[in-house]
Amino acid sequence: MPSGDRAEGLLPRLGLRFTNWAARWFPDAYVFVVLALAVVAVAALINGASPVAVATSFGEGYWSLIIFTMQMVIGVISGYVVASSPPAAKLIDRLAGLPRDGRAAVAFIAAISMLASLFSWAISLIFSALLVRALARRTDLKMDYRAAGAAAYLGLGGTWALGLSSSAALLQANAASLPRPLLEITGVIPFSQTIFLWQSLMIVIVLIVISIRVSLMSAPSEEKAVTAQMMRVNVDTPQSQLRRPERPGEWLEYSPLITLVVVALGCGWLAHEFATKDPVVAISNLNTYNLFFLTLGALLHWRPRNFLDAVAQAVPATPAILIQFPLYGGIAAIMTTAKGIGGLTVAEQAAHAFVSLTTQSTFPLVVAIYSAVLGFFVPSGGGKWIIEAPYVMQAANDLQVHLGWTLQIYNTAEALPNLINPFWMLPMLGVLGLRAHDIAGFTFLQLVVHLPVVLFLLWLLAGTLTYLPPVIP
Repeated sequence: MPSGDRAEGLLPRLGLRFTNWAARWFPDAYVFVVLALAVVAVAALINGASPVAVATSFGEGYWSLIIFTMQMVIGVISGYVVASSPPAAKLIDRLAGLPRDGRAAVAFIAAISMLASLFSWAISLIFSALLVRALARRTDLKMDYRAAGAAAYLGLGGTWALGLSSSAALLQANAASLPRPLLEITGVIPFSQTIFLWQSLMIVIVLIVISIRVSLMSAPSEEKAVTAQMMRVNVDTPQSQLRRPERPGEWLEYSPLITLVVVALGCGWLAHEFATKDPVVAISNLNTYNLFFLTLGALLHWRPRNFLDAVAQAVPATPAILIQFPLYGGIAAIMTTAKGIGGLTVAEQAAHAFVSLTTQSTFPLVVAIYSAVLGFFVPSGGGKWIIEAPYVMQAANDLQVHLGWTLQIYNTAEALPNLINPFWMLPMLGVLGLRAHDIAGFTFLQLVVHLPVVLFLLWLLAGTLTYLPPVIP
């Protein structure tokens, strides 16, 4: 089709060239975190803080995110466990039978990915990748495997940060997870003031509609489609059989009774939470969110051995979180507690700069562009929020911009660089047997379309909200 031919032209080629360049010259994300730490430490010294004060702030802040770090690790594991369960596999096979042609299949994957990301970015990433593999196994469907992989990633590149698993929104809704200096600036911001705002829901709807349309129009026709078989990717489902216990010590590992004990207690606690609290407040608690998905995962896998095997398969996706998030805590502490000339911290100086360079009207645009650019170098929604929040939210207070919407500006813009940054692609690419440059041409095209739409909506909708002072417990 003519539209498909055009989409296969300049923009995808530019995306492939950019990704190849990034893969060649960009180091691991850990290097970027250390570089950010170095920049912040030097900035604090230039600001007049003593070396002892900078080092002390770093050491005291290093473990300040330990609760949040563990919560995010459990979030990744629980998402994988649910997405890889036998009932999920059956659902994937049924969904894979719905599309009638290859291009419709790509658009269908985009819709599933973005909708699933509103509940869990980890589930979206793994579930969508498994759906791509299932569709690729259909002999009556000629689907471009690269375009399908790109569509499976759109949850991470478009809507995940506007959903229930938004790291920044979850962090701000839980006082216990926030470093005290940041809590005193932002207060607690419930979901009702962030992801459940009608303005936020409007952006979600617009992004989903646009992304599906772009996926449909940019997917190669059947004549030009590059299938998984053509790429020599094995998409066959491994044939696994339930092994019988070989020794008495293994008997309980295969007994559903053990699973039922955990599920009963987990469901009892969840029922109590939702019965005694506002449902929005209950689901805003990251512990509640994680326990729900862990309980669901245990139930779906049924036998403890299956559940533990799924957990073991998910663990390799978590080292980056474990090693990087403490550094984010150290960065935030240096910015907010290492005082320099005039008793001001780096965060306070940055806040003054934001206030002096922006107005209440231009603030949303400046924050969005800044967050998107920084997101390419620090690809972590929760960790990067800890870096940005102290001065961005202080500036929002000074300019009297709605704090919840400021967070949503960050969330919406922060997802944009994911479309071309390979960091969060890696778990999905491992499932698909692809490399980043295989899908980046299609995700780059999405970025070209998303960017102006997102910036315009963030600026326009900011005018519909009024400032509310922070609520500090």
